[in-house]
Amino acid sequence: MNAPQEIVESLNEHFCVCQELLQATEQEGQALRRSDKPSLLEFYQRKKNLLPRFNQSLDGLRKHRVNWQKLSLDERGCWPEVGALLRKNQDLTMRIIVLDRENEQALLRRGLVPPRELPSVNRQRPHFVADLYRRQGVA
Repeated sequence: MNAPQEIVESLNEHFCVCQELLQATEQEGQALRRSDKPSLLEFYQRKKNLLPRFNQSLDGLRKHRVNWQKLSLDERGCWPEVGALLRKNQDLTMRIIVLDRENEQALLRRGLVPPRELPSVNRQRPHFVADLYRRQGVA
């Protein structure tokens, strides 16, 4: 069965797309830390152009996931690199999310986000829903 090899190839391709996204996010963060207020349009366009590739790659991984789960544990055990690649992709994705959140905070501090795009206040309160349920008496 060629499915595990296709999964490895898809994971490697997805990793490359994520690396490009990480690079764009890091460069955006560096620009936001500069005091000369550079144009951020190029970073926005770059990330916007990467988004379709990222979504396409992610859709491919979702399809491969189904095939991977159909394999027996013995068959999956023959492909340890799949697990390692999954962890690498997850780690890289988390780095991108953290950096993007930091960039978003920098944009907010500079006042470069339109009011309609401001994140919810409750986003900064992780226990908001639990507190809401507790106040309403719902257990």
